[in-house]
Amino acid sequence: MEEKRLFDYLYDQLESFPQEKAFGHKVDGQWRYYSTAEMVRLVNRASRGLLELGLQPGDKVATVVYQTSPDWVVLEFAMGQIGVLNVPMYPTISAREYQYILQESEAKYCFVGDGDLYDKVLAAKANLPNLIEILSLVERPEVRDWKVLLGPEPTTPSASQPTDGQESPASLSYEIYPEVERIKASIRPDQVMTLVYTSGTTGNPKGVMLTHTNAVFNIEALRKFLPFEPGDRVLSFLPVSHIFERVAVYAFTAFGGSVTFTGTDNLGGESGDLRAIRPHYFTTVPRLLEKVYEKIIAKGLELTGPKRWLFFWALKLTDNWYFDFKPSGLTALKWKIADWLIFSKWREALGGCVKTIITGASACPVRVMRTFNAAGIQVREGYGMTEVAPALSFNRPAPGGASLGTVGPLLDGVILHIEPSPDYRPGEGEILAKSPGVMVGYFKQPELTAEVFREIDGERWFATGDVGTWVESGNGLKYLKITDRKKELLKTSHGKYIAPAPIESALREHYLVEQAMVVGDDVKFVSALLVPAEDGLRDWCQRHNIPWTNLAEMLRLPQVQRRYEMLLERLNVQLSKFEQVKKFTLLAAPWEPVKADGSEAELTPTLKLKRRVILNKFRAEIEAMYD
Repeated sequence: MEEKRLFDYLYDQLESFPQEKAFGHKVDGQWRYYSTAEMVRLVNRASRGLLELGLQPGDKVATVVYQTSPDWVVLEFAMGQIGVLNVPMYPTISAREYQYILQESEAKYCFVGDGDLYDKVLAAKANLPNLIEILSLVERPEVRDWKVLLGPEPTTPSASQPTDGQESPASLSYEIYPEVERIKASIRPDQVMTLVYTSGTTGNPKGVMLTHTNAVFNIEALRKFLPFEPGDRVLSFLPVSHIFERVAVYAFTAFGGSVTFTGTDNLGGESGDLRAIRPHYFTTVPRLLEKVYEKIIAKGLELTGPKRWLFFWALKLTDNWYFDFKPSGLTALKWKIADWLIFSKWREALGGCVKTIITGASACPVRVMRTFNAAGIQVREGYGMTEVAPALSFNRPAPGGASLGTVGPLLDGVILHIEPSPDYRPGEGEILAKSPGVMVGYFKQPELTAEVFREIDGERWFATGDVGTWVESGNGLKYLKITDRKKELLKTSHGKYIAPAPIESALREHYLVEQAMVVGDDVKFVSALLVPAEDGLRDWCQRHNIPWTNLAEMLRLPQVQRRYEMLLERLNVQLSKFEQVKKFTLLAAPWEPVKADGSEAELTPTLKLKRRVILNKFRAEIEAMYD
């Protein structure tokens, strides 16, 4: 692998395939883009400005935004090329977590986005002697704007980098600042370039130390099998505080993409951002794909007569789909009709140009994966975590490179060991990894770092905490299948180990279930907390002539309770006897990643269950199921 630093990718793009629309976002209702050359100029000016603030290589600067913008990307590259570590924070974390991260990281400055973010960081500043100043990425009275870093607009560039790209050689000129260039030349690929604090489902967040090499390994592995062409359009709406999206932005820069940043509030619809940008690629978490799937089903349920029959006929066809499926004869004709009448409309709703949707961070239900891919919307799932920057395996877009229910073959250069245990089924075990993407360790946490590394036969392995197994294919490839989180395994009072994640995933596939958490630790049987999908339940009530009032009242109706009993009865026949869900409780309020009342949220910023929080909040409901 070529020795490279992440910021080198921006200069590579300038030299090889400069883009007129390299990075963009919406400003006052209009799309505003920066060319590659403009970005390079801004990055170098910002690097000089950061040095003038007194920052030196190794210093930390925190950033927190609700929505990514090209300005944030400028700061990211500007920090990277002078060795300053960006410490991105999730905007939805608690005040305690802001305090903890800013204090432990010893961040000297913090750049904040819009909304209440300035006030949140300001509230913590009094107890943070290392935090010199908070600067704003948006205009705020009496708060210094980040653009003070840029200084006055240069009149004459001191050097130029001509190319034969889309822009003239003169337009590709950028300023050379000797001190910036000196530091940039000294940055090593194995140097720590960021602290990424994990959102954490338990305890305090941990600062993961990642190097340029960690992320570059992932990018170059992805380059080998992603059919990306310079100029392909990318829509980015996940938070860049998540290493998944952050490395994706670097990757699309490396591949010559045109990246547009947006939020999730205006993605769909005739005037939504998906139709406006018509992206070729975007990354997402499975929960957002599940929500799209649920909306598709809800739309189908609104139809009547022949249209409704056609919709569910086409949907039923997808039950027989698998990767590399090639129908023939009458079956092929059925698929063509379904595509013409139904599936093509789904693709158009996503902009009509999607080549691949990349998903990760948690498991994507097989039903969702099957339906989207069968409809010609290519979704590929990978597996990893912050500590591996971010991937270990990935389902390839090419024929033979993917398998439903798995997270794909390993990335080239990754080695895995499945560590068996009597607690797991035969063939299953904890996943231990060796990879150039594996982190240096946890910042200021040598004990926690030691806990996640194992030495086997003199070799150092990273213990992922996930449980998995291999799935063999007929083409000679091995696919990794994740069966659960080691720390999330339940052990009943009968000594039976239960993996909750697959059961929860199966529950969420049903149109009547929005969220689910399985419980069963140290008790006789398994139960579940269920948050109903309100739209799905409303439609079911309408079809059964049950007048709708509000969700809380509907959940008390015997007919509704019986409907969820039937749902569980159908699921239970697919489970081992000790895994079967014997009781359930319906909850009217959805679990959220941030609570308006300031209480502890039930979900992480990446929408994973905070099991400890949910267990504490609903202790009475859980205990009632075991009385």
